[in-house]
Amino acid sequence: MGFLEVDFNQKNISLQFVENIINENGFEILQDKEKIKVTEIKQAVIELVHDLNNVNSIIRKSDYLIDKLGMTYQQISKLFSKHEPITLERYIILNKIEKIKILIDSDDYTLTEIAYIMDYSSVQYLSNQFKKEVKLSVSEYKNSTDKPIKSLDKLY
Repeated sequence: MGFLEVDFNQKNISLQFVENIINENGFEILQDKEKIKVTEIKQAVIELVHDLNNVNSIIRKSDYLIDKLGMTYQQISKLFSKHEPITLERYIILNKIEKIKILIDSDDYTLTEIAYIMDYSSVQYLSNQFKKEVKLSVSEYKNSTDKPIKSLDKLY
């Protein structure tokens, strides 16, 4: 996810031609204000979970999203669900699971530290959610040679 600025001479090249090239490469031009906002929601979740989530950054996810997007959490959640096949909560969980995989693979943290960093109330809760999503226990994942890490733009 991201933004691309394309500068072209409309006398020589049509917008449709540019849009076709963008679409052929797996991207799309967003012109709908709601879809643009959903992209901003996704970027805010990724920023929160993957960049800001650390021991020195204890922040409630809902507060962060409210401040970042200038909407109530209910508005954010409703808009997200309107345009995506999953809920915002599920999207946050899927991002957290991918971040947990990275932290496990780094061998820098204990599972207790990872649970704390990722804002889980307990190691058991983290372990249960991880098993539900990944279909492997944390220890099975850690010992696995096949580590199924998903691209953040293909979580669902």
